[in-house]
Amino acid sequence: MVGADRLGNIPELLKGHNISITHHISGRDPSHQKKTLQLPSGTELVILLTDFLGHNVMKTFRNAAQRGGIRVVACRRSVCSMQQALTQCGLCPNANSCARTQH
Repeated sequence: MVGADRLGNIPELLKGHNISITHHISGRDPSHQKKTLQLPSGTELVILLTDFLGHNVMKTFRNAAQRGGIRVVACRRSVCSMQQALTQCGLCPNANSCARTQH
């Protein structure tokens, strides 16, 4: 997960989708803008919280994910926005029931 100092209820929502946050990066460190950033080994999904990240940081993490063949989900830091992003990218297998129960 990249972006934001606090995640609110997002970890709980992700847990309901069997997604665990193994590494949370606020995105504030200037080293996060390096063009050759390496993601932690074992990363399967990169979630970008767009309302807390600059374009350069987002681009760096998207490029790193692309190099590693890792999926990227981008959304605002809110449970509703996260749920919508998971549904749109196919990470919510029961999209219709998820949308009704998670809001």
